[in-house]
Parts: sequence; structure tokens; C-alpha cells
Amino acid sequence: MNLRLEGKCAIITGAGTGIGRACAIAISHQGAQVALVGRRANRLNEVAREIGDSCLAIPADVSRKADIDRVLNTVTGKIGEVNVLLNNAGVLHIGTAEQITEEQWDETFNTNVRAVWLLSSAVLPSMRKAGGGSIINIASVLGINGARNRGAYAPSKGAVVLLTKCMALDHAEDKIRVNAICPGFIETELTAAVISRAPDPEAVRAERTRVHPIGRLGNPEDIAGMAVYLASDESSWVTGSVFPVDGGYLAV
Repeated sequence: MNLRLEGKCAIITGAGTGIGRACAIAISHQGAQVALVGRRANRLNEVAREIGDSCLAIPADVSRKADIDRVLNTVTGKIGEVNVLLNNAGVLHIGTAEQITEEQWDETFNTNVRAVWLLSSAVLPSMRKAGGGSIINIASVLGINGARNRGAYAPSKGAVVLLTKCMALDHAEDKIRVNAICPGFIETELTAAVISRAPDPEAVRAERTRVHPIGRLGNPEDIAGMAVYLASDESSWVTGSVFPVDGGYLAV
């Protein structure tokens, strides 16, 4: 069988649940060795058991430089130089710009933007040694279009989109490609919590489904296929691109 990512080393953040978990499993199934990174060791270990021997589970807070250094030292020491980085870790606070607290704003940008910048910049020397690589940032359709009550989340994802484009330009000569995936509403623990806190969860679910013309909410596996493509050599001429994977949400 022709494995699309055989021989590659990939780091996936937020790998314990949702999109990160699905991407880690899909990338490993295509032959890559993967490093699962996230804050909750128990969730990482569950995914590691599902994948098997081709992965490492490394608990870490990727908004902290010391943790990032530890992750990279572990990965390069045990697997080798990094070919693929998938920045998926993220948080979501609901509220307008007036309602969001300073603490929520800081947590949003520390996790959704600062961590992407820190880990992406830190992995560049390893990717250069490997002869190039692919950085994949999980942004959001709300990084392209705004939305009500997303006064911190949408701006943070917009920052990820532009960081993606800037890094793509800066590092193309190193054969390091940088692209972003912009999911629509995906069924994860994060989004389930958003729905459950609504006064009428079923009405919110129905409304969210209606704005996706394909007629359903997304699954993490819907994002994993695009992640595999961007990690693979099939996308060797693709950089600085932003890919909505959104059931038609942005087409409306």
C-alpha cells in the first residue's frame, strides 16, 4: 500500500480530542510518526493507545516557550527532524467585545495566536534540516467572516489567517509551506459545550445546521482529510492558502 506520509514526523497540538485527535489518527494511518501534544495527559494517552507504537504523547502548554522547547527536544531526540506541524490547540469564549473579560481575551490570544506563532517559529530550524516541511494552522470560517458574540475568538482566528500568509511568504525559499484550514461548525467537545450553555440547545443546533447548505454539522474527520493532503507531497505547490472546509457556510 502506498502511504502518503511514510517517513515523515508530525507534531499535532490539541491532539487529545476533536479535530486534533482525528488529524493525528489520519496522519499516522498514512505512515507518519506523530507527536501528540496537549494539556491533558489522559486524553493524549487514550489517542496514543489507539494509534499504537508510531506516536509519542507529550503533555504541554504550547503557549509557554519552555514547554515548546521541551516538546521539540523530545521529538527530535526520539523521532527525528520535523516535517509536519499542525497547530490545532484553541479556546473559545462567547461574548461581544464589550462582554469579553481581559482574562478571556488574553487566554484566547495566548492559545489561539501566540502559541501558533511560538511553535511555528520554533520548528523552523528542524524543518530546514529536514529539507522543508508543512505547517498547517487550524483557523476558522470566523477568521474570514465575522459573527455575533465572537468578539475575541473571530479576531484571533483572523490573526492566524494572516500569520499563515506572512509565514508562507517568509519561508517559501526554505521549502517550508504554510497553509490554513478554516472549519465551519464541527461537532467537538468545545462546540458541544457552546450548544449546551444556550437557553435552548436544540434550537441552536438547528440554527447552526441551517447555515451549512450541505445539511449537517461537520465531523472532525471532515477536517482530517484536508490535513493529510496539506501534510503530503501532493500539496508541494500549495502555500499561503486558506481552505474553508465548512459545508458551504461561506458560500451563502
